[in-house]
Amino acid sequence: MSWSAPVKTKLGQRLREDDAGTDNYAAHVNPQWVRLLDALGMNVRYLRCRGAELECADGRRILDFLSGYGVHNAGHNHPRIVAALRAELAAEGPAMLQSHVPELAAELAARLCQRAEGRVNKVFFCSSGSEGIEAALKFARASTGRAGILYAHKAFHGLTYGALSLMSDPFWNSGFGPLLPDTSALPFGDLPQLARQLATKAFAALVLEPIQGEGGVVLPPQDYLRGAQELCRRHGTLLILDEVQTGLYRTGPFLAGHHFGVEPDLVVLAKALSGGLVPSAAVLMSEAVYERVYSSLQRALIHTSTYSENGLAMRAGLATLEVLEDEQMGPRALHLGEQLRAQLSQRLAGYEMVAEVRGLGLMNAIEFRPPRRLRLRVPFEAFRRIHPAMFGQVLVMRMFREHDILCQICGNNFMALKILPPLTIEPYQLERFVAALGNVVELMHSRAGYWSEALAMAGRVANIL
Repeated sequence: MSWSAPVKTKLGQRLREDDAGTDNYAAHVNPQWVRLLDALGMNVRYLRCRGAELECADGRRILDFLSGYGVHNAGHNHPRIVAALRAELAAEGPAMLQSHVPELAAELAARLCQRAEGRVNKVFFCSSGSEGIEAALKFARASTGRAGILYAHKAFHGLTYGALSLMSDPFWNSGFGPLLPDTSALPFGDLPQLARQLATKAFAALVLEPIQGEGGVVLPPQDYLRGAQELCRRHGTLLILDEVQTGLYRTGPFLAGHHFGVEPDLVVLAKALSGGLVPSAAVLMSEAVYERVYSSLQRALIHTSTYSENGLAMRAGLATLEVLEDEQMGPRALHLGEQLRAQLSQRLAGYEMVAEVRGLGLMNAIEFRPPRRLRLRVPFEAFRRIHPAMFGQVLVMRMFREHDILCQICGNNFMALKILPPLTIEPYQLERFVAALGNVVELMHSRAGYWSEALAMAGRVANIL
């Protein structure tokens, strides 16, 4: 009795804390998010996150195959990055002074440019990928004197106004217009159409993800990015690579653009840049772009950001680079990614709803397709009528609820399951993911109960999605 009573007391206190936190979030932040997590059975409280494992208040251990949408390349709370931040705080140095030359920013900028190679040799720091895209658009217009911006269908660049204006999917921009004028979309991978657009000499920049993340982890044709770069230079248009999700060794090399031999005029980095602990982003640019923007002493502060070069973010960035490189995360991502795709292709072969396994490094996706057999097509179409994302969300829910694996579908392709584990993931954890997904896909094809239960859940969330 003396042992069990305190345990029950602590458990009760923890449950009350969980309820209070959820209630406050619903009351003051985003009640619809709470409702959706509740309906999907994914509203759990995480107590401790390490590497690729998420420890919950109820004792479950969740395996993370989402990485905060690409934030945790170095894993959750990597001890070396945490130690570096603690040391920086203990030093009580200039974190937000704003009127000095930040030495940490200088060091991080030099390392980023060295690793990015090519044309870029100047860096503007900011706090998020969206903010980085906004800066890149400003710099491109200032550098070229042109207004037009080209982007690709199914792109995802962020949710601030300039970034949102480079996304054609109405799911994201409906109700927020008017958006930035003089932007035009074209198919990803279509060089002839790109050539026709650029020949008008109306465009300041072409903004591309080297691999489209939310579009379904779509790889470009092998010659596309080099061809796009050649066309941009011929017509005086800047090439901007959005490497927010693909950079920092996610696909093997430092930048995904290195796979394709391109040297962009600007590169936007964020997400994994600071180890998932301090918001940070960077816009890398060529000397020519920099000189047109910061063209005189008078314009030394023409574009700044309050938190851009703060000591904690810069220290986190330096520590993250050291971890990723010392632990050979790039080569590791290439090797493990090949293993994962081979294992998934073997395990999922023969299932009619599995269209393709694809990716580079540890940025991968499985594309699903509508079934041919009537027995499966009827419930699938019922899902689609409720909401286009419903099929994918049921898959995500089952992976979480039945296999303790956190994953998610792509934001611009609801039929593609994204696979973004931390680069610290172990082979046995990849095998666990493959086995779990294989189990869910098998049930999807063989058990009527999979669809009836899922349709019941779909009814509960139809008015949330």
